[in-house]
Amino acid sequence: MLHADHTKPDETIVPAGRPAHARRVLIVDDSRLQLRILRSMLERWGFAVTQAESGEQAIEACLAAPPEIIISDWMMPGMTGVELCRAFREMPHEGYGYFILLTAKTNKTEVAEGLDAGADDFLSKPVSAPELRARLSAGSRVLAMERALSDRNRQLGEALDQLRILHADIDRDLQQARTIQQALVPERSRLFGTSRVSLLLQPCGHVGGDLVGMFSPGVGRLGLYGIDVSGHGITSAMVTARVAGYLSSSFPDQNLALERRFDRYFALHQPEDVAAKLNRRLSADPGVEQYLTMAYVTADLGTGAMRMVQAGHPPPILLRADGEIRLLGDGGLPIGLVPDVSYDQVRFDMAPGDRLLIYSDGFTEARMRDGSMLDETGLIALFKQTAAHACGEELLQDMFWRLRTELAGSDLGDDVSAALLEYDALSVEGP
Repeated sequence: MLHADHTKPDETIVPAGRPAHARRVLIVDDSRLQLRILRSMLERWGFAVTQAESGEQAIEACLAAPPEIIISDWMMPGMTGVELCRAFREMPHEGYGYFILLTAKTNKTEVAEGLDAGADDFLSKPVSAPELRARLSAGSRVLAMERALSDRNRQLGEALDQLRILHADIDRDLQQARTIQQALVPERSRLFGTSRVSLLLQPCGHVGGDLVGMFSPGVGRLGLYGIDVSGHGITSAMVTARVAGYLSSSFPDQNLALERRFDRYFALHQPEDVAAKLNRRLSADPGVEQYLTMAYVTADLGTGAMRMVQAGHPPPILLRADGEIRLLGDGGLPIGLVPDVSYDQVRFDMAPGDRLLIYSDGFTEARMRDGSMLDETGLIALFKQTAAHACGEELLQDMFWRLRTELAGSDLGDDVSAALLEYDALSVEGP
């Protein structure tokens, strides 16, 4: 039985969150009188009402047009209100449905049964119209919050889908960029008479800021370099691509380390002059904050005379055939950091069986399992151990594999690169 409705005729509940939309309410009761009274009251409050005289009819109504709010009597012939609530919760439908049970039951166990079935609220019989209206307002607020949350989740889902598409596009671009960057080092191993040069380039991401390379303007003459651009990723990779053009082995006319003479052949510029030229070009670029370190060596493979410039790069390691170790260079300023820099030349000689290793700090600054860095001492030991049983590109790959097995984590912390010159190696190794 319902209490009288004392609300004014012009007072209506405007469902929150849907200004021009009346909330859909399904009322379920086996009493036609109660249905008529409830319906009249709800329609006066601004709700769109449908009704059912049993739980079974209510199920059919829910399947035809899912309501937003259900007000159901607990005790009905056949399917009870609790059974209807449980069946309603099991139905697949979009959005949330707010379920109110009308009951004369006040036992805590019975109330718990209703909550367990999925009921959101209870109204005791006889129903008070102001209390019913207040419960409907509370339910409307819940539905509005659920709708807002659902909309936000949908928007987030759409945004995530867009991000996945963008990420896939970026990943494809980076994969292509990696292919292009690897193409900057077309040869990983090459013989120059009886000497051999091998190269290693392993970026820590898709692309990196390390670069190694070699070029020869003629028989017995060689240019060999290792470069490390500051930072990581795309910006650094773009700088390496530009520098690779300045030191191209495929287009000697564009190589600033070479000079055409008498329109007949190319000659090698002095290493310190190459570093100065490269510094002027990079320093002149407006807005470019990247700089690079470089170790660049020119070799006379006939005499073993070597000339080198070290521009902030780690000191190359010279491993003599008898096992003696020498670190080459005293440092020097990086390239592109400040304009108008002069560089010093380092001279040394190599004998048959000697090996020269130019490497990036991705080796020496690698973090080991015990928390320490590999450093120069560790790299020298690694170089000597590997050189005892391997040569050429296999030597560099073996060094890298040993480094990876000893890392603290599975990922490289920095790009790793190396250039190896084995002087007059074939005469020592034999056929």
